[in-house]
Amino acid sequence: MRRLVSIGECMIEMSGGTGGEYRMGFAGDTLNAAYYARAGLGGDWQVDYLSAVGDDLYSGQMRNFLQSRRIGTAHVKTIPGKRPGLYLIHQADGDRHFTYWRDSSAARLLADDPAALDAGLAGAELVYFSGISLAILSEPARNSLYEALKRARDAGAKIAFDPNVRPALWMDMEAMKAEIARAATHCDFAFPTLSDEKGLFGDADAEACAARYRDWGAGEVVVRNGAANALVASDGGEVSVPAEKVPYPIDPTGAGDSFSGAYLAARLSGSTAEAAAKRAHKVASIVIQHPGALVPLDLF
Repeated sequence: MRRLVSIGECMIEMSGGTGGEYRMGFAGDTLNAAYYARAGLGGDWQVDYLSAVGDDLYSGQMRNFLQSRRIGTAHVKTIPGKRPGLYLIHQADGDRHFTYWRDSSAARLLADDPAALDAGLAGAELVYFSGISLAILSEPARNSLYEALKRARDAGAKIAFDPNVRPALWMDMEAMKAEIARAATHCDFAFPTLSDEKGLFGDADAEACAARYRDWGAGEVVVRNGAANALVASDGGEVSVPAEKVPYPIDPTGAGDSFSGAYLAARLSGSTAEAAAKRAHKVASIVIQHPGALVPLDLF
């Protein structure tokens, strides 16, 4: 059985907000990517989530949700007395806005046990993590995660990284920039978003963004750019792939995550980079036409 492991935080998602009524679900950037990767991978693949939850009612529901979506929870630790984080999504001024409650999130402790990290990554063919995965951890835990990723890579795993820039989660901008650069040195696939990267690093265009990640050591860089073309840069050169046209998008939540998950599933299944990007655009175009990060898989 081939294996993909995604590392990070699953949260309680409250979406909608129409008339003060919200719809509860479960989501989180690396979980979203795992969900869409699972959808695109065959039965010879096991997709696992590496995280931590509490011992409350909603943590149990979260485990059940993951399992019902064929995402393994054997490496989701239970931390007594803790609980999942929560966020609300509301639409205003033509864009989505988030309010978070995550200070007591159990996932902040997901990398506190190096032996558990190694066990969770053992035998993985691909490991996926993000800038949010890093931001929620203490510095010692972050270092433990990097060391575990290096051991997994030395053992043959490919590493995929989504910077997923969230300044509010970091002490300062320079710390965030340094960690993104450090993470890029560990990865075989990188998924930066051009609008985020321009604001953080001053990239002139997608080509400059891709070149910076390649200089840091990332092997295959996919620069996402919303409704515009995605750029894939690797040792084989660069290719620009047009996005699917969506006249009336409803909710962009999870679009980038779905793109990354679908792209990786296609690449792991033997698709070329260009074909993988086309598939990823297609999946993302469906996601943004529905509320919330995780849409029913029968839509694909």
